[in-house]
Amino acid sequence: MAKAHDSAGELIAGRYRLLDALLREEGRVLWHGEDTAFGRPVVLTRSRAGGHGGEETPEPAADRILRTAEILGPACHGGVAAVLDVVEEPGFLWTVTERPPGAPLSELLLHGPVDHVRAAGIGLGVLDVLTAAHREGVVHRELGPSQVWSDEHGTVTVTGFGLTASADAPRVTAPSYASPEQARGEGGAPAADLWALGAMMYALVEGRPAVRDRGEAEATLRAVDRLPVRAPRSAGPLAPAILGLLRWDPVERVPEAVVRESLTRILRQNFEEITPPEPLPDLLDPAGDHRDGRAEGEGKGQSGRSRGGLPVGRPVLLGAALAVTVAGALVFSMDGLPGGNGASASGPAASRAATRAPSATPTGAGAPSGRGTPTASAKPSPSPSATAGATLPSGFSLYRAPQGFAIALPSGWKPVETQSSDDLAYRVTFGASGDPRTLAVTYSTQLGPDPVAVWSDLEPSLRAVSTGYERVGAIRPVTYRGMKGADMEWYSVSQGVRVRTLGRGFLIGGHRGFSLRWTTPADDWDTAANRQALKTFLDSFRTGTQ
Repeated sequence: MAKAHDSAGELIAGRYRLLDALLREEGRVLWHGEDTAFGRPVVLTRSRAGGHGGEETPEPAADRILRTAEILGPACHGGVAAVLDVVEEPGFLWTVTERPPGAPLSELLLHGPVDHVRAAGIGLGVLDVLTAAHREGVVHRELGPSQVWSDEHGTVTVTGFGLTASADAPRVTAPSYASPEQARGEGGAPAADLWALGAMMYALVEGRPAVRDRGEAEATLRAVDRLPVRAPRSAGPLAPAILGLLRWDPVERVPEAVVRESLTRILRQNFEEITPPEPLPDLLDPAGDHRDGRAEGEGKGQSGRSRGGLPVGRPVLLGAALAVTVAGALVFSMDGLPGGNGASASGPAASRAATRAPSATPTGAGAPSGRGTPTASAKPSPSPSATAGATLPSGFSLYRAPQGFAIALPSGWKPVETQSSDDLAYRVTFGASGDPRTLAVTYSTQLGPDPVAVWSDLEPSLRAVSTGYERVGAIRPVTYRGMKGADMEWYSVSQGVRVRTLGRGFLIGGHRGFSLRWTTPADDWDTAANRQALKTFLDSFRTGTQ
């Protein structure tokens, strides 16, 4: 059996002195240490050497770890600990790093759970590092609380990249934070890192891992793969993000962009509650000030911001007060691919999000309840030719949403409502004071494989919740930037005004998809301005992956 250094005072490689052990866990021991050559503090991590998966000529572990550190140093902007040295011993690796600020989360957990706001801040810091690493083609695969350091100022540092030789190599440390696919010996893709992030946030708010350590690695891994994860009791508005990351099937785990939006909203909400922002001026449409009594009155009480006033202290995106239970097919049909219920925010989607009274409209003064409007005569191009870098028409500017998508909007337009469900689906409705038109962008995580069938299944609900509902033509399959989608158009009546809606839904993979829903008064549907607006929306929209 290989000898493992285990005593304070010993020198590693004749240079690094072990001072005191920070942590001992399955496959890993952390030590405070000293670099005697320079008299500086360091952290030494002794890890059990991992397997090489299917590699015929594996790269030496020291070379792999140092190469990974060189890649991530500039990519992660201080989010990873600088690797100073790697020492190989029979059966073990010693990784020597600069000492990060603060302490590892494993030490923090010894003092009990933390509140959901701090957990969200730590989670966002880890997500920043993972996103940068994944962009460089680097996956951690061994992530756990002992490899994430944090201090009282919110600084987050991640260590331990490069320990695993390949995607199909077995996990060697922290089995409680292994993903189910890793537990089954199927290797670790980026989705395994997202599982570990969810598992760490679970442990932070609950004070214990989602899957308790069974004493032996194999027993713990079997529990990870076979036992369901109990919903956290103390996560508050962080719970949907945690559960979205802890989905057994890696394909169904929520994407990084959606998790980022969830965590950012929690932190933003906490900041707004502590430090009320200054009043913001009302955004006017290009034609001038169209505010009236209805705009000033009806806008208040809408989700997110009162018209011309302060962001209101509403429960955050994915928060407990907005989190709702939505069955799979219902999510897709109402909040998903086809662009929501399409009739108005007063339909089922809005009532599930509980962001306003059932009769309220989702936009500002005179807005027609958020329905799409392109008519069959408009015939939007299924394959827009404009690129993200193309020059936008006069009066439009590119809006980059915190949820991760981007779209060009008319001058003066802004988000007027955000709705969400507990599966991390959301809808953002855009509009402007005095402008009766609206655009709704919807993201869904539980979509069926046939966009046309989804619209067909949705239509009875549309008819039930809409006044004067009348479909325009047939549901049309489309290809939108190489993605399978479908268009559906319909008339309905909102606040006594007949409006026309176009909903374009499209799939982006893994049961996920977006929809754009454009609504305008029916009499104005085919004007040059509305045709240009619709074309600009479809040409400019980009998801977080495009």
